[in-house]
Amino acid sequence: MDVVAVGGGIVGLASAYSLAEAGANVTLVEKGSLGSGSTARSAGGIRTQFSTPVNVELSLASLEVWDDFEAEFGVDIAHRRPGYLFLARSEETAERFRADVAMQNDLGVGSRYLSPAEARDRCPELRAERFVAAQYNAADGFADPNLAVQGYAEACREAGVEIRTKTAVRDVLTDDSSVIGVETDAERIDADFVVNAAGAWAGRVAGMASLDLPIHPRRRQIATVEPTTPVSEDVPLTIDLDTGSYFRPERDGAALVGGQFDEADPDVDPDAYSESMDLEWAATAVERAADCAAYFDGDSRIRRGWAGLYAVTPDHHPVVEETVPGFVTAAGFSGHGFQHAPATGKLVAQLCLDGEASLVDVSQLSSDRFDDEGGELVERNVA
Repeated sequence: MDVVAVGGGIVGLASAYSLAEAGANVTLVEKGSLGSGSTARSAGGIRTQFSTPVNVELSLASLEVWDDFEAEFGVDIAHRRPGYLFLARSEETAERFRADVAMQNDLGVGSRYLSPAEARDRCPELRAERFVAAQYNAADGFADPNLAVQGYAEACREAGVEIRTKTAVRDVLTDDSSVIGVETDAERIDADFVVNAAGAWAGRVAGMASLDLPIHPRRRQIATVEPTTPVSEDVPLTIDLDTGSYFRPERDGAALVGGQFDEADPDVDPDAYSESMDLEWAATAVERAADCAAYFDGDSRIRRGWAGLYAVTPDHHPVVEETVPGFVTAAGFSGHGFQHAPATGKLVAQLCLDGEASLVDVSQLSSDRFDDEGGELVERNVA
């Protein structure tokens, strides 16, 4: 079986690797360099604390790979586990935490519902009086996305994947109702399946196949901050869910600070957006972080920052399906593509080679859910 994977980020690489390991002949095409899109600008979060079972199950299936990545791929991805701490300012959010923790525990996740005082035990400078509850999992953490790309890329080459960088897809080729290959800026490539793992460009690739998928590019920013009080490396990645602010420890007492504060949140052109951090946004992000924790009081210094893209859907869940015969979509992860890439790669291989996905039940992730008004599938734990 011949497969073309479109997109050289972590999801495309994981899909190409799983396909090749299962016996497919795989060509991966990437318009830039490997990992140069959203993956390179990801915060690298790896967590299980999601608000829907399907996202939790994608996390658990991916953890089986992340936990053994160095043994399988020969690359240390700097997987650190200081935990994730979600904070609630409102009783409504606290009630959702109770339900989320119960659901997560039922699926085997060791998350806990915490009081504000218990949350401060994990994050010593937390302004606990401003919160009513928290949820926490000590096993959550983050890794280096660029190192993960290196591991998957080398494994793809060893498995026989033909990787073509600097190769843009210009058209998706169809025959009646089936997709039969792609036209790149260099040549035509025929295939039994085309995998759309193009991240923020996935909507455009779908459009080449005359498909309208609600996957939209959104700009997100991160700042590296030198706090007034150093943040210990054992402090969890802390998310003030009601304001959208978050921070996490870096080396030598520094912190990454982020959050989305633009309610309009417009589409951006993924080929022409600013990759630099906005100073006004950075000042707001540090102010929000200071309102959450006293690490950022006083003269916290913003060292540097950057911007990248989320590929967002209306319910903050990906589309994982064979959208039309011969065209498999694995995109729209809404900021969670890095952590869910290992499981997604295996699901893509199952969809292409077996005709159905069995690793995780992804029936809820089909694009026809957007045909309904107000679907039930909404991920709330988003930063």
